[in-house]
Amino acid sequence: MFGKMINRFYYGKSGKGDFTKEDLPQTRWQLFWEMLRVRFSALVRLNLMYVVVWLPTIFVLLNSALVWYSGLVELSTLEMQVASGEAAAAALEEAYAAFQGMTPTLIMQTLVLLIPCIAITGPFTAGVAYVVRNWARDEHAFIWSDFRDAVKQNWKQGLLTSAITSVMPVVFYVCFQFYGQMTSQSMLYLVPQVLCVIVVCVWMCGLMYMYPQMVTYKLNFRGLVRNSFIMAVGRLPMTVGLKLLSLVPLLLAALVAFFTPYMQYAMMALVLYYLLIGLTLSRFIGASYANAVFDRYINPNIEGATVNQGLYVETDDDDETPPQDE
Repeated sequence: MFGKMINRFYYGKSGKGDFTKEDLPQTRWQLFWEMLRVRFSALVRLNLMYVVVWLPTIFVLLNSALVWYSGLVELSTLEMQVASGEAAAAALEEAYAAFQGMTPTLIMQTLVLLIPCIAITGPFTAGVAYVVRNWARDEHAFIWSDFRDAVKQNWKQGLLTSAITSVMPVVFYVCFQFYGQMTSQSMLYLVPQVLCVIVVCVWMCGLMYMYPQMVTYKLNFRGLVRNSFIMAVGRLPMTVGLKLLSLVPLLLAALVAFFTPYMQYAMMALVLYYLLIGLTLSRFIGASYANAVFDRYINPNIEGATVNQGLYVETDDDDETPPQDE
């Protein structure tokens, strides 16, 4: 019985007829849900492999969150002691000042530690981008061999992309804090502050198209960045919406942690989500949309490039009447 279950898992159920052209999805929405259903277990396996690269990042973030949370617990405990008369109000004010001074330092330290952690992920993200791109457009891809080959072919551009991404949070935080303090002297400093926010946001949105382009087209890094920025700005509402969608699990965990006494369970659920499927599911959603954007703006301009791969496209042959038997 167990052997039959394994065979069915890998090779499918016997006795089913072959798919015909008419069985193909007719819209991008149908294609996405069909491929997600078919590839869900494979996305889990790919995620378990990909998450190894992100373990240093997860460790740094969890450690910083625990340090900040422990400081918050100490403040809450001191507040209760002051309310009961066991501690002086001056001690609470000192603790508040220390906590407020610790927070910027902890944020800066965390962002600096994240630089090497994020920088090493680029080549492996390129490998994942190749596999999920194929799956999103109903193409076959081996989890390990195709992942490995894509890493070998794109590791330079992937490493450069992740290196830039890793310093973006530090640059954003430093510039935002610096120009924010300078606005007290002149509101003109609000202009570079806003520009800093725009640059970082456009870069993060452009990543949705950068890695899929990297594994699909032969482009130098300048062309890769330029095309990604153009598509991110040109499709800004949808791009921002998908980026925000990827933050929904994090937002839900934060709401549960702040407004309920179940912070530990919220953090455990969040970590479990990203360990099992969170990373590759986000990549799969982005690849599905990126494929549609490429088919609209890039592939029609490339001779011989396949457009609407995985979708049912009516051809002239479909209108021909089949011959009748005499």
